[in-house]
Amino acid sequence: MSEFLGQDRSSNMPEGHPVKVYLDENKLIRDIISKISKINIVDQDEEFTRLFDKLCLVEKHFARKENQLFPYLEKYGWTSPSQNMWAFHDQIRDEIKAVRSAIKAHNILSISQNLQIVFSSLEHIMQVEEQRLLPRAFDMLSADEWIEMRLGEEEIGWMFDEAPPAFPAITEQEYVHPSQDTKRRKLPFSLENRINLDEGYMLPEQINLLLKFMPVDITYVDENDVVIFYNRGDDRVFPRSAGIIGREVKFCHPPKSVDQVLMILREFKAGRRDEAEFWIEFKGKFIHIRYFAIRDDEGVYKGVIEVSQDVTHIRGLQGQQRLLDWE
Repeated sequence: MSEFLGQDRSSNMPEGHPVKVYLDENKLIRDIISKISKINIVDQDEEFTRLFDKLCLVEKHFARKENQLFPYLEKYGWTSPSQNMWAFHDQIRDEIKAVRSAIKAHNILSISQNLQIVFSSLEHIMQVEEQRLLPRAFDMLSADEWIEMRLGEEEIGWMFDEAPPAFPAITEQEYVHPSQDTKRRKLPFSLENRINLDEGYMLPEQINLLLKFMPVDITYVDENDVVIFYNRGDDRVFPRSAGIIGREVKFCHPPKSVDQVLMILREFKAGRRDEAEFWIEFKGKFIHIRYFAIRDDEGVYKGVIEVSQDVTHIRGLQGQQRLLDWE
């Protein structure tokens, strides 16, 4: 990889290759830093705001690494980027927030001081990328894996005003949403007995556990208005029993609320509505209730789910809690 560790690190890389995109973004970052360093923040506040907002798009650079590059490296046993570099990403995110706070407070001195911290951190992480992360990743991953990664990057985006060229350049790559992506990838687990979901593979037992431990009550009524599922959690808001499975939903509600339920179903089936929302006080708790129309990829009505949640605790939250508080 010595050929792309020279002065112009991206010149010999294929157009659109994820590594070249990272390197080209680093050029852009350095250019933005240079421009910000040359302007008067007070007299050129609009230009400063434009450039700083552009620099903040480094979040996309970080997000692609965290969600695209790092998982591939983990498959080969290289886990330190996921741990150490991700932590450095978070540090820079906090440093950028400090600049934003200084801007909000109109504190020019604090803006300048915190900007220098951001500039220094970005230069450091770019050097780590260019000297260690990207060269090693380039050698480690296969051509097919880089192509897969490039397709997945579409959903996150880049720092540029326009998307980079397609990779590989010989054929224009059409973006495939993960829910439509049927290409089989090497996975660290067997697919035997697993259900192929839009975004992954799960065993029936795992799906049942997922639904059981979700902190919401879910009831699924099919397109024929028949209850076909509810999740059996330990702390349900409203009690359910196995007797409702296979029962028409209109018989599962008290007479005073049936008309409202039937109206929701009519509107959902007609395509005039997709969601209904209620909130009530029930046994000293504040309950949030929502109904969602379920439709397939062709827009055909497939039923409705009712989601109920005790939001008493959530409504009482204030400020921020960014650290664990388990004591």
